[in-house]
Amino acid sequence: MRLFRKNTNKIKVMALGGLNEIGKNMTVIEYKDEIIVIDAGMSFPDDEMLGVDVVIPDISYLIKNKDKIKGIFITHGHEDHIGALPYILKKINIPIYGAKLSIGLIQVKLKEHKINNAKLNVVSPRDIIKLSHMEVEFIKNNHSIPDACSIAVHTDQGIIYHTGDFKIDLTPIDGEVMDIHRICELSKKGVLLLLAESTNAEQPGSTMSEKTVGAGLDDLFRKASKFASNIHRLQQIINTAEKFNRKVAVSGRSMVNVVAVATELGYLNIPDNMLIDLNDISKYEDNEVVLITTGSQGEPMSALARMASAEHKKVEIKRGDLIIISAHPIPGNEKLISKVINSLFEKGAEVVYDESDIHVSGHAKQEELKLMHRLVRPKFFMPAHGEYRMLKIHAELAEELGMPSQNIFVNKTGDVLEIDRNSAKVTGTIPTGNVLVDGLGVGDVGNIVLRD
Repeated sequence: MRLFRKNTNKIKVMALGGLNEIGKNMTVIEYKDEIIVIDAGMSFPDDEMLGVDVVIPDISYLIKNKDKIKGIFITHGHEDHIGALPYILKKINIPIYGAKLSIGLIQVKLKEHKINNAKLNVVSPRDIIKLSHMEVEFIKNNHSIPDACSIAVHTDQGIIYHTGDFKIDLTPIDGEVMDIHRICELSKKGVLLLLAESTNAEQPGSTMSEKTVGAGLDDLFRKASKFASNIHRLQQIINTAEKFNRKVAVSGRSMVNVVAVATELGYLNIPDNMLIDLNDISKYEDNEVVLITTGSQGEPMSALARMASAEHKKVEIKRGDLIIISAHPIPGNEKLISKVINSLFEKGAEVVYDESDIHVSGHAKQEELKLMHRLVRPKFFMPAHGEYRMLKIHAELAEELGMPSQNIFVNKTGDVLEIDRNSAKVTGTIPTGNVLVDGLGVGDVGNIVLRD
């Protein structure tokens, strides 16, 4: 580990997760005597991580500097952005800021972990949290979950703009369009550094609007029985279920939690008497029920995986069932998903798993990334959220748009980027890595256990 020099007029930008990997997203921004953290995500274990439930970032740097931390600022409520929070809050009790749905999902998560003293703060787009040396602003964007935001960090050195996960959707399901006007205002003030997600940086073109999924669902719904999906997609499934006069049941703890929170907060509109308990599905004919379940990424303990292996206590896959997996594989999950799909076919089900008209990504493709660069017009750029090839391709896109290569930083987790209004340089590293969580504790599973 190289030591880095101390310079109080430089802003330090460091990723504790999310670079050279999918998931575990966590960015640290330090200026003078203040630290803010953007997101605190988890990732799922690799095939060889037997006995591991989730993987979270190593936060030893934050623990060492806990007196400087002013808050964790959440871009949206997906697990790869909020999943590490319970484990972090057990070590450091710091304020959490996020939009209404994000905080609602975090509350459920903390309740499961019996954490009752968290300082949770609900914010709205354009809200600004003022600290001594930084101001943190939430800006509306579009993603595959409502209430997704980008975050602008205002300092006297310039603005750092973190896109969070986004796509540019001009016809979102909830009608809430990205706040492009505010992005342009920030651009006029001068954006020092852009941190932009890179998940779909390899994909040419633009991501289709979530609204395009509706027609594809209608066609499949005439015989559909089981689904795996996201919140905007859930609303479309419910709308189509109503059209075909079907009851809806939900399986999988995280899906049950999401539906409950999203309905309570008004993000999901479910007609009266449509939602039925999973225990009651046997009272209806198969063509009268749609089941929404977790497991679209093949997670071994998910409801869909348990159905595929005939281990689910309440749902049995039968010949003639139609299962629609409305998701694309997260890189690294292909084997898990393939195993589940094969098992479902063996049970006699028909599985729809690779049709573009029933899934659109929540992440920006190349043309949207280019548009974001043109809107923000940053002086420096650091691609975020993605495996190395995604970060590298995103960096090349920025060069194509005219940014000098010396202003682009394809960093690794733990690299310390020091930046001020005139310069940017990687000056050292901080401790990082994976912390493995099993059902009993954090960090209990070590390399020796994995090898065994």
